[in-house]
Amino acid sequence: MSAVGSGPNSTLPGDPPGGRRAVAVWGIGVSVYFVAVIFRTSLGVAGLDAADRFQVNASALSTFSILQLLVYAGMQIPVGLLVDRLGTKKVLTIGVVLFTAGQLGFAFSPSYGMALASRALLGCGDAMTFISVLRLGTRWFPARRGPLVAQLAGLAGMAGNLVSTLVLARLLHGVGWTAAFAGSALAGVVVLVLLVLFLKDHPEGHEPEPFPHHGAAYVRRQIAASWREPGTRLGLWVHFTTQFPAMVFLLLWGLPFLVEAQGLSRATAGELLTLVVLSNMVFGLVYGQVVARHHEARLPLALGTVGATALVWAVTLAHPGGPAPMWLLITLCGVLGACGPASMLGFDFARPANPPERQGTASGITNMGGFVASMTTLFLIGVLLDATGDDYTIAFSCVFLLQALGVSQILRLRGRAARRERERLVASRVETAHVPA
Repeated sequence: MSAVGSGPNSTLPGDPPGGRRAVAVWGIGVSVYFVAVIFRTSLGVAGLDAADRFQVNASALSTFSILQLLVYAGMQIPVGLLVDRLGTKKVLTIGVVLFTAGQLGFAFSPSYGMALASRALLGCGDAMTFISVLRLGTRWFPARRGPLVAQLAGLAGMAGNLVSTLVLARLLHGVGWTAAFAGSALAGVVVLVLLVLFLKDHPEGHEPEPFPHHGAAYVRRQIAASWREPGTRLGLWVHFTTQFPAMVFLLLWGLPFLVEAQGLSRATAGELLTLVVLSNMVFGLVYGQVVARHHEARLPLALGTVGATALVWAVTLAHPGGPAPMWLLITLCGVLGACGPASMLGFDFARPANPPERQGTASGITNMGGFVASMTTLFLIGVLLDATGDDYTIAFSCVFLLQALGVSQILRLRGRAARRERERLVASRVETAHVPA
């Protein structure tokens, strides 16, 4: 008889073997996500330059990121369905072509309208990357490696953010707007070649079972079945509540906040943004290891991150007597680094709640959460800044409203999700016990 696993991440019958080849193939997928994040976050270091280039105010500037995230969030469920139906390689290939074209278009856009269209195209391609990489991980690695593999994928994304913060920012102020953005688009061509030549959807002997597709009926069935699982909905709200404070800070408003509200130089502000990314990478390694060993730590880690983020934001915004001291800004950026890894915990609720043929769809639903929250917050901050004469304290206070909403939903769903997960674990143990050695 096969050994029965002790938890939802234990090795199950039919699990992929992992190994060096899995790492190599998965690494190609991760490199695509790495480049996508560079392109996604490139506006974060170019926000003030974009405002000058296109002569726009705070609300119009935030529209760049809002539109990009609107497209990204709106594409999550369709992309999840496409990944489940077409496989990883085809969806990633489409994504690379789109986000590379978007970055190149942004480089040469002569007007605000064309720049908006380019960011929308970029967001569409970007939307196809992360879910595909998650699916690739489940196809090449054993289930027990799921939390660590997902966190490592997120870590690669933050490395892309680091490149954007350090390298692209210097290029932008060294060679200018067009050369910096057009030059960075070459990275998309490189990963496209690697993807086409070397990536495979799954190892030999681990092909997914044929699953009937019947047009609109298939789409409805996939979405409805994924949504019915409390773990999918809990994953969405965990992602919603944890991701957006750091995403908003890195994607657009962090640099203006540090320069205009805190009186820092661009160089110092850039170093603090880099600290967010470095902190994210450290927390990603820690969270991945903790959850891989202690599955029950998922919710305490998520809620603890939300609480710490709310506390440090409140102290920073309420600091009396002008700009916050440097030690407090460093603390803020260090704590914001935990937001990305905490958002990855959402997938650790959705993954065990859904069978392999629904992993893409469930991941798409989960991944919508943080990007909807980010898009909403980006919009509110831009509107409040214009309405209050650039009062960042009032503008950033909207963060607390979305955190309160998310926490209330997490607390509402956690019991149901835990019961359902225990039921699935018992069922998998019974199934495993009947598998011949």
